[in-house]
Amino acid sequence: MSEVPSRLSAVTLGARDMAGLRRFYRDLGWEELPASDDNWAGFLLGGVLLTLYPADLLAAEAAGGAPAPAGWSGITLICNVDRREQVDPAFAAAVAAGATVVAEPVDRSWGGRSAYFADPEGNRWEIAWAPGTRFDARGALIGLDG
Repeated sequence: MSEVPSRLSAVTLGARDMAGLRRFYRDLGWEELPASDDNWAGFLLGGVLLTLYPADLLAAEAAGGAPAPAGWSGITLICNVDRREQVDPAFAAAVAAGATVVAEPVDRSWGGRSAYFADPEGNRWEIAWAPGTRFDARGALIGLDG
């Protein structure tokens, strides 16, 4: 048995503009945790905690003080929806909240449908429907058939 449990508990985004990034995620309709402020903010998303932390402080902790890289990091966060027909309206809601369009919704060669947007600081999100995804009552991914 591994000493490292096979789970993802939280994802932290380094924020250059905490107030603006907090506002964007609240404008998506996501509930911010009561302990949030401009030094740390959290959003519980189906069993995974999305946290926002000032980029300079995160760099000091996680990158040995090296500055945060500019541009896309190569990491994409994914918000899966329950049905194919939910991709387009979810994508439109993100854009209405201030997201930048990266790629419009399309049917993918792997059988699903997805689109990409960037939050106000360039973090990439994919809104996706994938055949065979299963979620529990709180929205946590519990399986992927196929």
